[in-house]
Formats: sequence, C-alpha cells, structure tokens
Amino acid sequence: MILQAKNQLTLQEFLNLPPGEGDITYELVDGQAILKMSPKFFLAKLTRVLLNLIEQSCEEKGEVCLEWAVALTRRGLDWMPIPDILYISYERLPANWDENEACPVPPDLVIEIISPFGFESDAPNVANAALTQSAETAKTATLSPGQIFGQMAAKAKDYLDAKVLRVWVLDSKARSITVFYPDAAPQTYMGEELLTDSLFEGLQFTVEQVFQKAKIPFTTE
Repeated sequence: MILQAKNQLTLQEFLNLPPGEGDITYELVDGQAILKMSPKFFLAKLTRVLLNLIEQSCEEKGEVCLEWAVALTRRGLDWMPIPDILYISYERLPANWDENEACPVPPDLVIEIISPFGFESDAPNVANAALTQSAETAKTATLSPGQIFGQMAAKAKDYLDAKVLRVWVLDSKARSITVFYPDAAPQTYMGEELLTDSLFEGLQFTVEQVFQKAKIPFTTE
C-alpha cells in the first residue's frame, strides 16, 4: 500500500509521520510511504533461523538486527528501506555508536524474504493527513500483489547501488536463496547446495537446512 502525500516526502517529513498501528511499518520510496508487509508465522520462523546463523558467525564483529530501517539514497532521492535482517560490521559502524535512530550507513548485508501473499485494504491515508493536518480520510488504498522475485531483484540492485556489500533474497515458495554481489552475477542456492559467503568466515549451510530448522513444510499455503 502506498500512502500518497500531495508532495514528495522529505526524509525528515517521513520520520515525523505518526507511527502505524500495531506492527504496521512503512518504507520511504520515491518520496512516498510504502507499507512493509509484516511476516506471517512461517516467514517469521525463517527470519529467526537466518538471524541465528549470522549471529553465530559474526560474534563481536558487528551488529545483526531485525527490521532496522536504513538511511540510504536511491536514484538521487532519500530512501529508507527496512530489511528483514541486516548485518553491519564495526568497520562500517563503530561498536560505540549508540543512537536510537535508523542505521546511518550502508550495511554489509541485507536479507529480504519474499512474501507470497498480497491483499487490499481501505486504510486511511496517514501520510497525507499528517502533512496537511487534515482529518479527512483518504480514498481507498489498493495494495499491490505479493512481492515477486523480479521486484525483489530490482530492490537488491538498489541496495548494491547504495553501497550495500551483499543482498540475500530468500524465496519461501521456491525454497531458495539468491545472493546478489556488487561485482559478480547473482547466484541462487537450492536444496543441498552449500552456501558460503566471504563476508562471514566459516559460515556454511544449505538452504534446505534453513527450512528444516524452521520446520517449514513443503506446502506453505
């Protein structure tokens, strides 16, 4: 869902928006507040397994966080995505940095998990109301279909262009992880193929191990 404002939101205007209700969060994309869909049970479990894997391999080397917003630029505009998981080394963000803010520099790794579901809603236009100080309810907002791989691949390129070193895209329906590099073609891992990454010394696992640890059945509908 896009919360349309009359004008493009600046980064500060976006940060000043009232928080969404419950677990609703928004990303800043092309001057608009875009709804980030909250993960359902299976996706939440996959996220936890991946988080634990990364934490074990980078202990005392950096921070691993769930859904931490990142202040980046995209095609010359402010961009604030919220990766499902991010890792940032202490080389990029010192260990003594301690601010309750969005991540101020590009992380080493972002992980995005494709949501296979889409929906529609008659949600109020929070962004527009906040900027215009109007109590008028916005028109019906239509959500786009569930995220598809092509859209996420484009987002991965945007991350790399913003100096993120690595992007992992997990496709829960295909049971695959595609790794995007800044200087090489993407590589997709499935089944028992061993995934390693030079960012994490000693880290190796198969995609099927991730799904088995998360106890995700082959049919997830």
